[in-house]
Amino acid sequence: MIEQILTRKNLLQAMHQVQRNHGSAGVDHMPVTKLTELLSIDKEELTVKVRSGKYLPQPILGVEIPKGKGKTRLLGIPTVTDRLLQQAVLQVINARFEFEFSDSSFGFRPNRNVGQAVLKAKEYINEGFQYIVDIDLKTFFDEVDHCYLLQLLYRKIKCRETMRLIRKWLRAPIQTKGKLVKRRKGVPQGSPLSPLLSNIMLHELDMELEKQGLRFVRYADDFSIYVKTKATARKVGNNIYKFLRDKLKLAINREKSGIRRPVQFTCLGFGFVPTYVKGEKGKYQLVVSKKGWEKLKQKLKTITRKTTPMSFDERIEKLNEVQRGWVNAFRMASIQNKLNELDGWVRNRLRYCVWHHWKKPEKKRRSLIRLGVERQQAYAWSRSRMGGWAIAQSPILGTTITVERLKKRGYVPLLELYNQSKPVNWEGTMSLGFLTT
Repeated sequence: MIEQILTRKNLLQAMHQVQRNHGSAGVDHMPVTKLTELLSIDKEELTVKVRSGKYLPQPILGVEIPKGKGKTRLLGIPTVTDRLLQQAVLQVINARFEFEFSDSSFGFRPNRNVGQAVLKAKEYINEGFQYIVDIDLKTFFDEVDHCYLLQLLYRKIKCRETMRLIRKWLRAPIQTKGKLVKRRKGVPQGSPLSPLLSNIMLHELDMELEKQGLRFVRYADDFSIYVKTKATARKVGNNIYKFLRDKLKLAINREKSGIRRPVQFTCLGFGFVPTYVKGEKGKYQLVVSKKGWEKLKQKLKTITRKTTPMSFDERIEKLNEVQRGWVNAFRMASIQNKLNELDGWVRNRLRYCVWHHWKKPEKKRRSLIRLGVERQQAYAWSRSRMGGWAIAQSPILGTTITVERLKKRGYVPLLELYNQSKPVNWEGTMSLGFLTT
């Protein structure tokens, strides 16, 4: 197997994939743009080291990223060289495991995505399986047992050199705040191999759920089980808790886990509310969860903050990029009314940015006159003691900095993006990055 991994074709394919993913430099500060040079100069030396077992991965760079509510998640960034080799290994071993994975597993797999997972959850709920065992794994990527994971890998990978290489990556120390920390468990998020390794580990859970004849949906470490009665839900929840604790050595987050009804349940950013269509009693439709709306609003607020150092055109470009990504991710849900409301709020924030940019009263007066305001009225508004946010919502800016004028500068409303988006064909599409980061 190691020879397949180290072929020129496989290494070049891995290099292009790592470069497409971009990503930050690791502890050696080497950017992905240097990979072409590395393969052209040091390829032979690198492959000899890997074959002989003398290759030593460098430490992983630990970076804390915000998780929400003041919490952080530790992201592990391997060096570019390690990412190249991990991608090369992934391309060879992935096929050996992929065909075994469950049809109810949707995360980080070819031709499977968030949309399919959510629609499957909705299907189970509308079939009457409306008691949901919602289990949240406690820091899953930090708790994976290395010995058990290596045993699972050895079932399909009999190549000693490949197994040795994967073991070295699992045991590579992580550098956080300038200090090296040993690792004896966990799979760092941020490496090309970690999604596959997590799926291999949790495939054992999938098999246990299928063995019990249960309906479930799993996206990476997010999973939920659908049953018809509360008593069954309690029994299933207890059994799975014991299986995770005793077999996989994984803990659950008791605060975030529990038995839910559809209206209390969120799945990958989507919520469920009853439909009020005649003849569809007991059926549910998709909406965006409260947290999903809050995340979008926070991103839009950051972009449209008057003190954010951006030109107006840069602000519009960034705004459109975020809005388009969000609409593409959530267009399955019923969101038209809320989008219309949010559009008005965004436009007022843009007007506030413009008003703030004009700064001095004289510039405000001249700008209002250019926009068609009478001189006397322009003078009065330019000297107004009203706050900028109040003026942004007033008729003076609403009738001058109009939707049409904003559109000429490149602004596209959320509702317009939603109406432009075509019906989603979730079959054969890849994961939506907006939801999985």
